[in-house]
Amino acid sequence: MELYEIKNGLEKARLLLKELYVSADIDVLKREIEGLTVQTMDEHFWDDQDHAKKIYDQLNEMKKTADSYEHLSIKFDDLEETYEYVKDTDDRDFMEALQLDYEAFEKDLENFERILLFSQEYDHHNAILEIHPGAGGTESQDWASMLMRMYQRYGDKKGFKVEVLDYLDGEEAGLKSVTMRFVGYNAYGHLKAEKGVHRLVRISPFDSSKRRHTSFASVDVMPEFDNDIEIEINQNDIRIDTYRASGAGGQHINKTDSAIRITHIPTNIVVTCQSQRSQIQNREQAMIMLKSKLYQLMLEEQASQLSEIKGEQKAIEWGSQIRSYVLHPYSMVKDNRSGYESNQPKMILDGELDDCIYAYLKSMVSGNNDE
Repeated sequence: MELYEIKNGLEKARLLLKELYVSADIDVLKREIEGLTVQTMDEHFWDDQDHAKKIYDQLNEMKKTADSYEHLSIKFDDLEETYEYVKDTDDRDFMEALQLDYEAFEKDLENFERILLFSQEYDHHNAILEIHPGAGGTESQDWASMLMRMYQRYGDKKGFKVEVLDYLDGEEAGLKSVTMRFVGYNAYGHLKAEKGVHRLVRISPFDSSKRRHTSFASVDVMPEFDNDIEIEINQNDIRIDTYRASGAGGQHINKTDSAIRITHIPTNIVVTCQSQRSQIQNREQAMIMLKSKLYQLMLEEQASQLSEIKGEQKAIEWGSQIRSYVLHPYSMVKDNRSGYESNQPKMILDGELDDCIYAYLKSMVSGNNDE
């Protein structure tokens, strides 16, 4: 990297840091950190452990944002000083150090930009993700199980706690449906990028003639709204059924009718949960899921511009896919919304989704700015 390239990069970085300072609202952020820190010092703070953990996680994430910006500002000042020294002295040793430090600064700056992508109201919530295979029987059911594995691995890599709330086995292979819960700060902010139809092209392992097949599966993602939201559900409007848990998430408890299915009759919304050992726990989780879906529906009906609550809306029809995964005759993943492409589909299917997700989130931000 030449000295003039570093100079141009620093000039762009100076402008970007100013923009990021405003968009992150660093001054307000620091005041909010002070306020939450005072809350954590209260002797009764941990009386409600669930609420305390949410506050504590939020505080840690806010500190991470403020500290990251402070770190970037200090590194930028150091880089400018080193640049001026190298420009005046042409010192080769300092030039090499400047190049290395500048490359590290660029990566840190990119990571900070990614942090700021999660500024929407519900981004910090847990996420509930559902996968449903399309037409095609075993092929699409196997593809749905591949997606489940991809998201499980992605959740593990991000440090999210991943729970299988409900699972229905496929007839020969794969799955007919699965509902997963991702617990962690900004879980929904990340996974909302995955809502839509996913398309797979490959040589079928189920076709003795080794022909190429195209399979589809739909992914639905919503934020999990806990008991903080006020949604009144008339008990006369719901039907609760119990059944025996089975499949992934239920194999250790399939000796009793502990699984719960709740149907909201006015909207025909159905939620199921079989992940817990007791019927009471499954019912509580299912009610949270139902509240989340009803709250989401209410918001969407109030204003169509709030469709981002669930992410980009796509009809469940083949041809409206958001992303294609091609394993044959060539290797490629392409996101139809952001234009992101990768020639490493196996790596992405192994849970390396960050680049794809961030490309989509950045495209959403730039699209909003263009409007």
